[in-house]
Amino acid sequence: MSLSTTDAGAFPLRPARGRRRPNTGVGSRPGFLAYGLLVATLLGFAYPIWWSFVVASGTNATRAETLPLLPGGNFWANAAQAMDAIPFWLALGNSLVVSSIITVSVVTFSTLAGYAFAKLRFKGRDGLMIFVIATMAIPTQLGIIPLFILMRELGWTGELGAVIVPSLVTAFGVFFMRQYLVEVIPDELIEAARVDGANQFRTFLNVAVPAARPAMAILGLFTFMAAWTDYLWPLIVLNPQNPTLQTALSQLQSGYYVNYSIVLAGAVLATIPLLVLFLAAGKQLIAGIMQGAVKG
Repeated sequence: MSLSTTDAGAFPLRPARGRRRPNTGVGSRPGFLAYGLLVATLLGFAYPIWWSFVVASGTNATRAETLPLLPGGNFWANAAQAMDAIPFWLALGNSLVVSSIITVSVVTFSTLAGYAFAKLRFKGRDGLMIFVIATMAIPTQLGIIPLFILMRELGWTGELGAVIVPSLVTAFGVFFMRQYLVEVIPDELIEAARVDGANQFRTFLNVAVPAARPAMAILGLFTFMAAWTDYLWPLIVLNPQNPTLQTALSQLQSGYYVNYSIVLAGAVLATIPLLVLFLAAGKQLIAGIMQGAVKG
């Protein structure tokens, strides 16, 4: 006996119970193994900083321990000795000036150049981009001697300008911003801005800059860290009376007897600004990573 349309409506079909949807992995929470690997990685990266603080807060006897775990009570005394042994505050100010100017310059010029390579059409664009990428294959050490000769001819040796000017823009920054802006800014959005009467520079400010903020934060963080920890070029071009922080810290271990508690106390003090910057830029850093990972 067949069911009529009315009878079929009286017996609505229901999905079979007990069936589970296939697990596609989308939206699923990471398991214990993933969290365990993340915690182990975090501890592995954090231990050198903790070990430096432990040694910096102790005495030379602390170095006799293979794996010191607990800090002592001499950190501030060792830090005071480190600051008295070198021109610490002058070096700290020089590093802040150098790193800040280089960071602002690299982010600004890299964003401008990256936008031009990503969204503007001009003759020779691809060839210029290949040339910029090719410069990243040249080791920095090859240009130190010609660069030093140039700085000497300009009379900039011993001045902070000799450290700042050669690093005002980087090939990596241009390439990084170009790749980011290609993905996040559709051509239709730029055309819409031009239809509304915006010129090229206003389109860059109102369209490109808001979209590029996460990438600008990441590039700024990496640039500041690279400029802050740069040692070779400031050591060559600056003198001991006007050093950056990294070159000043090298003076703590220039004698026959090295007190590693004092040396690492200075290293910990030099690391604190980087930690503060990372915590301040952490939100933008995560936003940039997620923007690059999720599309659509």
